[in-house]
Amino acid sequence: MLSYICLDWVLLALLTGSTISELVVIGEVGQDVTVPCHYSVWNRDGITSMCWGRDRCPKSKCSRPIIWTDGWKVTEQHSSRYQLRGDLQSGDVSLTILDAREADSGIYCCRVEIPGWFNDQLTNHKVVVKKARISTASPHTYTSEQTSDPGSTNESSSTDTRTWPSVSASEAPQTASTPCSGSPDCLDVAANLQIWQDNTSVSLPSQQHPEHGLYVGIGSCAALLLILILALFLT
Repeated sequence: MLSYICLDWVLLALLTGSTISELVVIGEVGQDVTVPCHYSVWNRDGITSMCWGRDRCPKSKCSRPIIWTDGWKVTEQHSSRYQLRGDLQSGDVSLTILDAREADSGIYCCRVEIPGWFNDQLTNHKVVVKKARISTASPHTYTSEQTSDPGSTNESSSTDTRTWPSVSASEAPQTASTPCSGSPDCLDVAANLQIWQDNTSVSLPSQQHPEHGLYVGIGSCAALLLILILALFLT
C-alpha cells in the first residue's frame, strides 16, 4: 500500500513539475532592458546557482544559456551585453540587456536551482524590443497676425495690414484750375488739403483768412466804445 502511495506521488511530481510563471517586458532599441528575477535568501546557505536561457525553461538547466552564476559571481557569460547587475547574495538575479536590439526580442528563461527534487524556481519572460518612437508631426507654422511690440520701428504683418484711407480725386477738395503762384490763399488751401489727407476723420476749422476775424474783433470793440461814450454824454 505504501509503495503505491509513493509511486503516485512520484508520478504526480513528474507530471506537474516546477511551477512556471510568465512575464512580459517591453523595451526600446538602443536602451538597456532589465528582465526581473528574484528568489528568497534567508541566510548564506540559501544562496544558490541559477542560469538565464534564450527559450522556455526546459525540465532541467537552461536551453541556449546566455549567463550562469553560482550565487556569488558570474561563472559563464555568452556576451558582455548580458549582465547581472543586482545583488546576487540577496537573491537579485535580474538580467540586464545592454544596448537592446530588435533581435533580442523573444522568450527568456530564469531558472533558480533550489536544492531538492523539482524545487527549481522557473520564470519565462517574453521580451519585446521596439524601435524608438519618432515624432512625425510637422513643425507648427504660425501665421503672423500681430504687429511688432510698441517702440519697434518695424511693423510687419502677413494677414493684418493697416491701410490708411486713400483720397480719390473726386473726394479731394476742389481747388482753382489755375496754378498757384505763391499767393497766401493758395498756400492755405494746399496746407488744409495735406492735413485732410493725413487724417480724414478730423475736421479742422478753416484758416484761410485769419485777418478777417481780427477786423471783426476791432470793429466790435469800437462799436461798444462808441455806445459807452454816447451813454456818458447823455447822462
